[in-house]
Amino acid sequence: MAARINKKRSFLFVSKVLGKHIPVMPYTPLLSGAALGLLLYREMNGGAKAAANEPMDKLLDAAVHGLIHPLQAEEAYHELLAAQLVLPQPVVFVGFAETATALGHSMYNIFAGGASYIHTTREDIPEMASIISFEEEHSHAVDHLCYALDAALLSGEEPIVLVDDEITTGNTAINTIRDIQSKFPRKEYVVASLLDWRSEGHIQAYRDLEQELGIQIKALSLLQGCIEVKGTPVLDAEAGKGQAKPAREAPVVTTYIRDGLERLAVSSTDSRGEINTSPYLKLSGRFGLSSEDNVWIDKGAAQVAAQLRELRESPYALVMGVGEFMYLPMRIAAEMGEGVAYQSSTRSPIHPDRRPDYGVHSAAAYPSPTDTGITNYIYNVDPGQYGDIFVLLERDVPHRRIEPMMDILKGLAGNKVHLIVLGPELEVEVPADEGNG
Repeated sequence: MAARINKKRSFLFVSKVLGKHIPVMPYTPLLSGAALGLLLYREMNGGAKAAANEPMDKLLDAAVHGLIHPLQAEEAYHELLAAQLVLPQPVVFVGFAETATALGHSMYNIFAGGASYIHTTREDIPEMASIISFEEEHSHAVDHLCYALDAALLSGEEPIVLVDDEITTGNTAINTIRDIQSKFPRKEYVVASLLDWRSEGHIQAYRDLEQELGIQIKALSLLQGCIEVKGTPVLDAEAGKGQAKPAREAPVVTTYIRDGLERLAVSSTDSRGEINTSPYLKLSGRFGLSSEDNVWIDKGAAQVAAQLRELRESPYALVMGVGEFMYLPMRIAAEMGEGVAYQSSTRSPIHPDRRPDYGVHSAAAYPSPTDTGITNYIYNVDPGQYGDIFVLLERDVPHRRIEPMMDILKGLAGNKVHLIVLGPELEVEVPADEGNG
């Protein structure tokens, strides 16, 4: 665990299977989402006691073994994909930004058909209207938006599966269900999470909401328990402060790489009113996906991974997503060979402390490339731990906005920082910023 710098919630469960606050082998977070999908499949096919679910129990045992033993995660993940699972009825998956965008996508992706996915976002896209909106009460960034290209995505009667990394009070899910139910009423919801720490009172709140709205809410998690929190939050934001200038800086090479994936010609406006007209990746999950889209994502991930393997020079490399852009970088990292770890930057401020029993040992802070009014953090990466560090962007940003992040990474990479800007057609390498190495 670690301590948040947040007066609303003082603690954070630092997950070893999420790929956010700790670098992990990329198949581990892919497998954690797939394992949640397997729980859903078993639940929708009669539950744990159904005789027909015995093969599923074996797959679940393999998934749990893979999550506990990272070297087995790849084999377990491919075993789940090979099962070609199809749910007995269509399901819509909704991942919560920013931490659970990849978790939700990984859960959705395990199904071979009949599934749709969208993740919430904190991006302000003036050309689009959000189909639902709600608040995450404990977060320092409370507003969630949801942009769907297909207006009918939530308008049917199929169950909706809300995916988050941890459920502590369940209030975010309750707020979401209330907003969805007011616009797109249905009978069934599932709340899926890696961790479920709800108290009896919070569990009762789900039951009360079921009675009030005439719906059913099923909770699924990989781990369930109780927590007790003592003390008061320390709000002095020391995370990322006072970092010493590194003795050596690695060069930064910017490469524009073709992924073959379609773009969406809409812009964004950040918290300071600055507009970015660079198009978005259409199949990121932010604008909605269906199972038929998965083949294009698979193809795009393999295409980019092949190009990054050619750029890689070191036996140990880190691939980084930025903020909500987690799933595709995770998939790409998984196909880059041995010695590759994955994590994403985050907007959550956390106290670092180099104690062996504490979850965040180092922190580096900088203005977000996508919104300079927001601070982003990189946790638990030490100088020289990885030779090559690849940072993947789904859309171009002005150089001055990415420069603070690159300044941090120059001191962390042992060999080279690769800034990778994905695009549909262009493939250009920009001469290196040579650093001082």
